[in-house]
Amino acid sequence: MFTRPLLKLDTEFLREHLADVIAKKETLLEEAGVTKEILMSNAKFAALLESWYVDVPMKISPTTNKITYALSKTDEGFKELAEHHDPRVQCAVAARLGTKSTLEETRTQRLLDISLRGSLPVPLRYYAAHTGRWGGDDKVNLQNLPRSSPIKKAIKAPDGYVLIDSDSSQIEARILAWLAGHTSLVRAFEEGKDVYKIMASTIYNIGVEHVDDAMRFIGKTVVLGCGYGLGAEKFMKHMNSVGVAMNLYTARYIIKRYRDKNPYIPMLWEEGDKCLEALSSEELKTTTFGKQIEAVSLLPGVGFDLPSGLPLKYPKIEVDVEATEERANTLSRPLSECKQYRYMTKRGYVKIYGGKVVEN
Repeated sequence: MFTRPLLKLDTEFLREHLADVIAKKETLLEEAGVTKEILMSNAKFAALLESWYVDVPMKISPTTNKITYALSKTDEGFKELAEHHDPRVQCAVAARLGTKSTLEETRTQRLLDISLRGSLPVPLRYYAAHTGRWGGDDKVNLQNLPRSSPIKKAIKAPDGYVLIDSDSSQIEARILAWLAGHTSLVRAFEEGKDVYKIMASTIYNIGVEHVDDAMRFIGKTVVLGCGYGLGAEKFMKHMNSVGVAMNLYTARYIIKRYRDKNPYIPMLWEEGDKCLEALSSEELKTTTFGKQIEAVSLLPGVGFDLPSGLPLKYPKIEVDVEATEERANTLSRPLSECKQYRYMTKRGYVKIYGGKVVEN
């Protein structure tokens, strides 16, 4: 796909889209009241993000050794905000970085430049992420174009061919239910039932036939977003950021309803924590993970053996003592019940927990 490219690009469409994106960016920044003073101040920029229900990334300052905002161009958490679903956040992050370009803008410009020289090469980088997924390269990644992105309309098939835009329907939610042994949910998927409406009917305590589109949207968000241990506060912030007004009390209620209805999924998170405990032990302990034991197994001292035969590794995994103590103090529980783990990556130590293990 890279060395013998066949895909074509609509140059004129890309030019028009680029102009439209730039114009909208300026309008968004003006409407949001993003001034130079806000962009230059960590505290004011953090307050702006919080007003949009965005979790402000934090880090431990190398100079003071205290927790502070991670809002510099080298901070991974801040760079990830450049791909936030809220275009206001994208624009504000781009303006603060001084690049003056949002992700949609740079993508469009990149494809426009390519269109002026010929066909569109599609590079894929093998095992680009820790979890084994493929990545893009050469500043092109056709795997992560947003579903609603107009850029897709600029990509054309060669004469005599058509492009099919396909997706694995509800794949994460389906595999999660199967791995957890949640047979009733697996059966609902298998029978083609609307699991989003079913979840919404549980949340609102009404019949499935009475669930409207707004309720179904919340049910869908819950099914797709709460399978890996998402907490009430983050759920509330996400819902508010997509235009659904929600307070913390309601978010807690919804999270509890999800976990009560799908008990096998929280049980899988607990199994993930047991696996982390085994991996961090000095002894080569083993344990099971999930109800489909032939699919994923623990590799003592290494990580997990995936269905592909490739390992998912957690190097130098250990108990995060400070995080464990903080959690124990917050929950007023013994340290043994509040263990938090971390493992080493190229960027330093990263937090890992049962729900994240399931997601990986």
